[in-house]
Parts: sequence; C-alpha cells; structure tokens
Amino acid sequence: MKPIRKLAFVVNEDKSGALELAHTLMIVAKQSGVKLKHTTRFPVARGFLRGVDACCVIGGDGTLLGVAREAVREQVPIIGVNRGSLGFLTTFSADEARAHFGALINGAYKIAHRSMLDCSTGPGVHDLALNDVLIKDEVNSRLVRLEVVADGELVTDYYCDGLIFSTPTGSTAYNLSAGGPLVHPSAAVIAMTPICPHTLSNRSIIFRENVRLRVFNRTDQSRLLVALDGQRNLKVGIGTPVEISISKLKLSLAQRLDYSHFSVVRTKLKWNGGAADAPKSGV
Repeated sequence: MKPIRKLAFVVNEDKSGALELAHTLMIVAKQSGVKLKHTTRFPVARGFLRGVDACCVIGGDGTLLGVAREAVREQVPIIGVNRGSLGFLTTFSADEARAHFGALINGAYKIAHRSMLDCSTGPGVHDLALNDVLIKDEVNSRLVRLEVVADGELVTDYYCDGLIFSTPTGSTAYNLSAGGPLVHPSAAVIAMTPICPHTLSNRSIIFRENVRLRVFNRTDQSRLLVALDGQRNLKVGIGTPVEISISKLKLSLAQRLDYSHFSVVRTKLKWNGGAADAPKSGV
C-alpha cells in the first residue's frame, strides 16, 4: 500500500496506557516525516479527518465506532490499536503497534473493506452503523411486536424484546451475545437476530446484500428505540417504518499483512483447538 504522509490520531484517554502509547507512536511517525493531528474527542467532529491519509484510533472497539462514520464519509482508513477488552475492530495490540508502526507508515499493511448499514426512520432521518442496528421498545421492560418485510414480502411478526440487524463485522458483538451466527467479515449479508423471542422457533435469518428491509411497529401505544452501534439513537414517528439496507459506502480498516480473521476469533473467544490439534493427512 502507499505510505502514510498525513496521519490523524484519536485517543481514548480513559483507557489505561492510551496516551503514553499515542505519544510513542507519534514520535515514530514524526521521525518518518509524517504530518500529524490528534484529538481525544470521539465521536470526532465533522471534517476532522478531511485531507489525512489514515486515522490511528487508540482505545477499544467503542472508540473506533465513534470514528467510523466520519472515516467512511472522508474515505480514510482506520488503524485500530486496542487498549480496551476484546478488540475485534482494533486489531493491533499495543505491542504489535510499537513493533510494526514504522513499517506500517511506510506501506506495510493491507486494507479490509467492511460493510455498513444505512438506517432510515423517516424522510431525511438516516444514519450509518458499522456493527448493528437495534430496534426495541423505548421502555426496556416491555415486549414489542415487530413486523419485518423484505423487498415487499412479509417475513414474519416477532413478539420479542427487540431485533438486532447486524453486519458481518458486528456479528461478534450484540448479535453474538443474543445467540446469532458468526459471519465472516467479507460476506455480503445482513444477519437479523431476535432478542428473547416469545416463540422458540424464531431464529436468526441471513439476508442477501441488496435486500431492503422494513420494520413496522405493531404494538399498540408503543414507541420504538432505534440504536446504531449502541451509541446513537434515531427517533421514529408513529406509523413510520424503520428501513435498513447495506450502504454503498464501506469502511476501510488497515491490518497487518499477516492478519488472520479466524486467528483473532479463536483468541478473542477463547476457542479450544488450533492448527496443532488438526488431524494429520491420512489419519
């Protein structure tokens, strides 16, 4: 890939060691002649990433989610350095960042393109989500009846705590906790997972890339909460459907040249087994 010559840093100062790590990486970048800008504010201000070649986010996945929309708008790749817990999106550990940052700045990285969801709750009211769109009743304790329509065809009614619409990237987030499937990040699909459905036969559904989904609130005297990436909420008018589709815009994530998705999943989810346990040929 081409070398990085203008770099923005977004640092979550509440994460232990984040500021110190940012200082170290900034020194490396300056020694390579890179022009820098930085902030500890996220979500980042509109236009903050304009004109830079990449953005280094130091924190957890929540920090990165607070940068994703602006990065997509400006088509700026994100370098995620994990100072949080799981860190599925912030794929560089602190040690990896220290060891490889100089090479990365000089072009030793690859780009993964991640799908995003476009969610609309009325004319002119829409937003993007990298992980998921959650639809539920405004009152947390209430069950809600939601009717789902795909490309004009009724899917079914759900009587549940809510519905999660997930990208492949977000399949390891709330979707996974709710019993939904793991989806490879390169798959062009949307996963829909009901939360605590009142019918045992209700399971996750995988929709194709160009599907257009509409969700109607069929619960009397109820208003919906629509949360994007667990960070932003959209208002829904009474009788107005929530519309969800895959955006034409994709987020660019910078990764090590030897990055392995399944290696990350095995490590983060603490799966047993690995290459050493695989059966030998002919056994």
